[in-house]
Amino acid sequence: MIGDPILAMTTSAENQLYALDEIALTLAQPCQRTAVYHTVEDVMQRLIGHRLFTLLAVLPGGHRVQRFWSSNETVYPPSGRKCLDSTPWGEVVLKNKKAWLGRNAADIRWAFADHALIASLGLGSVINVPIVVRGQLLGTMNLLHRENHFTVDDVTIAARVAPYLIPAFIEEVKTIEVS
Repeated sequence: MIGDPILAMTTSAENQLYALDEIALTLAQPCQRTAVYHTVEDVMQRLIGHRLFTLLAVLPGGHRVQRFWSSNETVYPPSGRKCLDSTPWGEVVLKNKKAWLGRNAADIRWAFADHALIASLGLGSVINVPIVVRGQLLGTMNLLHRENHFTVDDVTIAARVAPYLIPAFIEEVKTIEVS
């Protein structure tokens, strides 16, 4: 049978479980945080794909974020900081701590001041997933791809992966606080 949805669902679920196991194994090793970030970036590439993968930490006081991981360090370097102005996107992701799916260029224009740069890279869809522990926002995992690439199912997958970043984010935030 071609395109058996049960088989596809099972294979997808199995792939997700293997991917989560891979992250868990990395977390169990005496490794640097960067090993966790590399593993999560790779897992997200295999599960849903991305052309840009970044991680942002919320700085003390909660009014700014700092990018500390980027798959494109030339255009989006680590250590880039942004003020968290009150925006509708910020209400969803940062205040309400909900994942957000931007499907197309119009969504990205609505959400981000750097939408022209994003578009110039051929990026037109985004998933932002807050990293939250005990109600505290630590930061976000961000995946970007071509327009209309991501689906609601992709957001679900990303949200399943995000909690695996909590231990590394806690350490990262402490490091940033010191610097």
